[in-house]
Amino acid sequence: MQLSLAYSPCPNDTFLFYHLVHSNLSSNFQVKEELHDVEHLNQKAVQAFYDVTKLSFFAFFHVLENYILLNTGSALGRGCGPILVKKQGKKLSSINNKKILVPGLWTTANLLLNLYLQSNFEPIPVRYDLIINKLLNEEYELGVIIHEERFTYEKRGLEKVQDLGEFWEEKTSLPIPLGAIAIKRNLPEEIKAEFELTLRKSLDMAYANPKIPHDYIIKHSQEKDLQVVQNHIDLYVNQYTREIGEDGKQAVIRLLQEAQEVGLVRRTDSNSIVRHIFFSLKK
Repeated sequence: MQLSLAYSPCPNDTFLFYHLVHSNLSSNFQVKEELHDVEHLNQKAVQAFYDVTKLSFFAFFHVLENYILLNTGSALGRGCGPILVKKQGKKLSSINNKKILVPGLWTTANLLLNLYLQSNFEPIPVRYDLIINKLLNEEYELGVIIHEERFTYEKRGLEKVQDLGEFWEEKTSLPIPLGAIAIKRNLPEEIKAEFELTLRKSLDMAYANPKIPHDYIIKHSQEKDLQVVQNHIDLYVNQYTREIGEDGKQAVIRLLQEAQEVGLVRRTDSNSIVRHIFFSLKK
């Protein structure tokens, strides 16, 4: 069976998926991979375009009828959230009622900004790697950065207005759910189970010998500085990536509930949602 698989070119994803794509880990399925910006993946998920896809949790909440969350592969953590930034030295009278650059309308970054500002702003969607230059050129006053940019924004002349991950952690005491790996619900249960186990094996193999996926990671990374790339992997690939765990599941449910409270996600029966968000790997 051939599965269509899509993920981002960011180092955490290429680290995670390298061996699944390149090492023939399954005799029951093959994958055809595509790499795209996460907001592109979010939009494709609305069409149920890929069998397995990386997407933002905010987007995942809109496509629950077609996709279920794998327990392996998600990007959650602490101290790793999106950051609202401005040009260094830029004076702002207020951050409310502003046009603010976001890396996509369906990104978790945009959802967290909505929760922080109570939707009192106008989101301007821009591909994530273009935001810093637009702020430096003073096309806009404020923007939300993600991915590698959190390691480079100060050096490039920006300063923090609010760490949206810190906002979330202080509000909930839970890790920040950023990106999900979701698989189509209508695939055979045995294929979903094998994909889950194979993805976990792919991650373990990458950890066992990080030099093997190195060239693939650098080839696709927007940032070529090796230390920045390693910092990115260290931050976004963590215990929640291998197994989302109970506090990770609580964080996902809480984020969904918060999005529903402010009207950004349609309300559904909460008990049904809890039962059907997460794929259950039969022991």
